[in-house]
Amino acid sequence: MNAIDTARSAYGQPHSAARSPRGIEYDLFARITGRLSRAWETRQDDFPALAAALHDNSQLWAVLAGDVADDGNGLPAPLRARLFYLYEFTTHHSRAVLSGTAGAGVLIEINTAVMRGLRGNGAAA
Repeated sequence: MNAIDTARSAYGQPHSAARSPRGIEYDLFARITGRLSRAWETRQDDFPALAAALHDNSQLWAVLAGDVADDGNGLPAPLRARLFYLYEFTTHHSRAVLSGTAGAGVLIEINTAVMRGLRGNGAAA
């Protein structure tokens, strides 16, 4: 692949519509949740992949928590509080997964519920 092809693949696709912030959030959750699910399935053979997926999931939740904690956030206060609680839960549960005392299933379920909410197919939290 030459430089022009590289540029086209990186910056091209002029026909694709601009994605909404919800769409971008959904894509991030989907990508990280998929990685977390695959890493959980192969944890016996590749524990570093599980640790990396848990770290990325924690980073995503930390950014989300910072956003919902901001006074300028337009979400209803009860939803913001639930999302912040989920951030705290995922942080503590991720530590338990890393220590081998818990499974990643609940983290995957939480992310999936948020994805449904972002798509409008159920409660976000």
